[in-house]
Amino acid sequence: MQTRRLGRTDLVVSRICLGSMTWGQQNTEADGHAQMDLAFERGVNFIDTAELYPIPPKAETQGRTEKIIGTWMKAKGNRDQVILASKVVGRTANDWFRGGRPSKLVRADIMDAVDKSLAKLQTDYLDLYQIHWPDRDIPWGANPTRAGAARRADAAAVTDPETPVAETLAVFDDLVKAGKIRHFGLSNESSWGVLRFLFEAEKGGGPRVSSLQNAYNLVNRTFEVNLEEVCEREQVSLLAYSPLAQGYLTGKYDHGARPQGSRTALFNRGTRYETPNAAETLLEYNELARSFGMEPALFAGAFVLNRPFVTASIVGATTIGQLETALSAIDVNWTEEMQAAVDAVHQRTGNPCP
Repeated sequence: MQTRRLGRTDLVVSRICLGSMTWGQQNTEADGHAQMDLAFERGVNFIDTAELYPIPPKAETQGRTEKIIGTWMKAKGNRDQVILASKVVGRTANDWFRGGRPSKLVRADIMDAVDKSLAKLQTDYLDLYQIHWPDRDIPWGANPTRAGAARRADAAAVTDPETPVAETLAVFDDLVKAGKIRHFGLSNESSWGVLRFLFEAEKGGGPRVSSLQNAYNLVNRTFEVNLEEVCEREQVSLLAYSPLAQGYLTGKYDHGARPQGSRTALFNRGTRYETPNAAETLLEYNELARSFGMEPALFAGAFVLNRPFVTASIVGATTIGQLETALSAIDVNWTEEMQAAVDAVHQRTGNPCP
């Protein structure tokens, strides 16, 4: 397994990060443990989770995922071998995170979130703690609507003024000083947001942004437009989520198919990948993969891992077979011909699923 340094930190993470958002909903505790066993046998050392998980977010399931990771680490006695990342929710009117009230990125709410996550994970610290989505409402593809976390209308339902970045960052500074977290990251953020947090950190307001977790895949290359330069120059690592476009780049949804048991069939949460022109573009990429003699899922995963600005690709699976394919993408010999073919499609179709 290849590794890379996370931002300017001393953490060296595997190029593949194991995502966990299905554990506790589509997957049982035993399933989650089996996935972690396999991933770590293959050299993965990096797990990403969130207080929100599992997906879809519901009051009755929230927190199950972190508990599953906690029981696995306790059974294995391997906390020191795991680079563990979690996330605090951004602004939301969903009231089950904070005991019956909306949540914002203010001191009381962040402290409540991290303490609950640490208890569920059965650990004293997090290697990376991320803001799942911004406190402010941002009107583009990084909006948490797209991440399946919160609607713009939901964020707007919390009518207080947005929390200043400096105020939020100061809380993370206290968490680092208390030893509860080692490093700080963002998710579903814009160029302005990343730069603003960096600016406040340079003023001495808190920890520097180490990583950015945003969607990146064949049908969503918006990261390349502005964020790629920001992250490269500022040494902020991209943790690319949804490399398979929520399963739409596996081929299983081609021609309108909705296999029984698939996430889209179960939860009807595929709107990000059902935009105008999306079906045609997804099919074209899936057929392109087949023309190179590869499964679409393997091809799509290899594309993300072979982008020079991707520190780690966050993969998720509901079966061991799917995870095997995701892990195998690291071994694909990605050629100039493959990249040229992908770029030719991208030039015509753009980013249909931002």
